[in-house]
Amino acid sequence: MVLGQTDRDFFGLAVLIYGLSTVHTLFLWRKGFRRDDHIAYLLLLVGAGFHTIAMFKRGFSLSRCPLNTLYEATIFFEWTIAATCLTTGLWSKLRFLGAFSSPILFGVGVFALMPGLDSPGLGESNLNGWSSLHAALILLSYGAFGLGSAAAVMYLTQEHDLRHRKARAVLSWMPPLERLEHATRVLLIAGFCLLTTGLAVGAGYLKRRSGVFITGDPKILWSLLVWAIYLALVVMNTRYHERGRRFAWGTVVCFAFVLLTFWGVNLLSPIHQ
Repeated sequence: MVLGQTDRDFFGLAVLIYGLSTVHTLFLWRKGFRRDDHIAYLLLLVGAGFHTIAMFKRGFSLSRCPLNTLYEATIFFEWTIAATCLTTGLWSKLRFLGAFSSPILFGVGVFALMPGLDSPGLGESNLNGWSSLHAALILLSYGAFGLGSAAAVMYLTQEHDLRHRKARAVLSWMPPLERLEHATRVLLIAGFCLLTTGLAVGAGYLKRRSGVFITGDPKILWSLLVWAIYLALVVMNTRYHERGRRFAWGTVVCFAFVLLTFWGVNLLSPIHQ
């Protein structure tokens, strides 16, 4: 089976598993997360396995890092979320982070499978070593932001239950609010550091190639806007001690903005096509 299928076939199987995990998550929400459910983690593990095979097959078939087209960038970004969820899921109290990330993985995966997204003319950038590092760091930062938003959704869910259904919150296996808020903050700071490093590497590469650090390219301007938004969120949380629901909602809204605008900006960018 492995030899006879393409990387897109394996990725399609991964998306299907992520979809099943999303459906299972709906049942967990209805039950109130009252037990440490290993099914969600197992589904994520199987989906990530197919996902990893798809990336390796794509990389070996092209003899390069699979980050050149918009399809490849999307599946790499999605893979970072799945891999980090599996790692954090080794701790039982953070295992539900995967369940909350499943809808993101499924939605992004369905988008990646859209016809024509894998065309060489969409997002191909002829990556070399420095530009590959730049792209990888940026996509890893988005993965961290995605997990941070998942932790924020867990926080909002648990906080809502504490306010409206106290018995359900007490019986829930989800981590306490303080731990969820800490996880959100750590993931947010880690993502911001990765984003800053990735932008610095990209600016250095652009300077060497064209003699300037910044151009009016839509993707570059958009990236600076995203950096400024997350800088404001980090400063609000660390310096001005913004906490609770407002911080959680800010994390979710910022990532939603990235998720909804990332692909469109790529298509508008001459440099990143």
